[in-house]
Amino acid sequence: METFKINLDLRGGLTMEEWIEECLSPEKKHLNDDMQSYVKSRHLQRMRSVLKCGLLVPITLCAIYLIPPSVKLFIGFITMEKCHLESAKMLNLDSSVDASLNLQSRPDVLTCTYWKAAIIWEGMFDPRLYDKMHKMRGSSVALTVFAVGRYLDAYLHTFLNSSEQHFMVGLPVTYYVFTDMPEKVPNIKLSPLRSMKVIKVEKNSRWQDVSMMRMKSISNVIESDIRHHCTHVFCFDVDQVFTGRFGSEALGDSVALLHAHYYRLPKHLYTYDRNPNSKAYMETGDFYYHAAIFGGSWKNVKALTEACYQGIMEDKQNNVEALWHDESHLNKYMLLHKPSKVLSPEYCWDTSIGFRSDIQVTRLLWAPKYYDTLRTP
Repeated sequence: METFKINLDLRGGLTMEEWIEECLSPEKKHLNDDMQSYVKSRHLQRMRSVLKCGLLVPITLCAIYLIPPSVKLFIGFITMEKCHLESAKMLNLDSSVDASLNLQSRPDVLTCTYWKAAIIWEGMFDPRLYDKMHKMRGSSVALTVFAVGRYLDAYLHTFLNSSEQHFMVGLPVTYYVFTDMPEKVPNIKLSPLRSMKVIKVEKNSRWQDVSMMRMKSISNVIESDIRHHCTHVFCFDVDQVFTGRFGSEALGDSVALLHAHYYRLPKHLYTYDRNPNSKAYMETGDFYYHAAIFGGSWKNVKALTEACYQGIMEDKQNNVEALWHDESHLNKYMLLHKPSKVLSPEYCWDTSIGFRSDIQVTRLLWAPKYYDTLRTP
């Protein structure tokens, strides 16, 4: 059983359990009954909180991922809030072209956040304006992707080929492929202005550690290489396939993605990490973001990955692991440092959800998951 420390000077550095034992010993008659009762009640409250969280998480996950298609279809009719801004000129603009966004073109969805960041949906933007501006500015993009172990053979070739067709077409793009098997990275024919760099990483025994440790690897390569060559960074999971334009409208100072399974659900169903002992702990938040995609300027992505890595390592020192690993830490970071642009689930859609009238295009799809074979040692 875990022991907890409480923030009272009276405890003298003892753990909660040690202090209770000390307080209740015959030698401590000077502590009155009220203090003893308070200590015991606080300990019981903390234990109930942990047990409640432990029960809530599996129930919520079952509700989200195992519900039948008919119920998932019903979730699509849950109404979303509406943007409170009359014009895109009232946004906190990432760039001047963001003022051309038509926030009222999609009355069926939320097109802005309360901190005045745009949420990008099909029909809101003119792709030609964004492409023209970013070419004039000389924008260039680093795409990072991890293909470790069996994930390389299963997904990397399709991911890279589809990216060549749809990701930031017309802009300079450098792929940074992190893998434990550089010799097996497929030889993809790249378009002009595109290049690839392969970085060898160690294979962790647990897939959770691969997921979490990527934050340190991304931060390191931004410092050593990316910042000298690229203006923006986008970080992707490899088990995805580009199916439509994923273009310059997605670029911004700090970019987060609405999770396809949560964007229409009430906040109390979001699976934030609710363990108070974790650095990723959140009681509530703004949205539930998907760590399969995040991006921004190289400075902001470096700051995000460094902060997430620090939180992960502090948790490890305390023998804690966040519920959804790096995704839990990313959600905590985005709560404290609001993204300047949010991508709709069009940019990472799961077809198992079924039909949704608000998903007018799909730009990136979840590839089939083979967890039983890919995540085994």
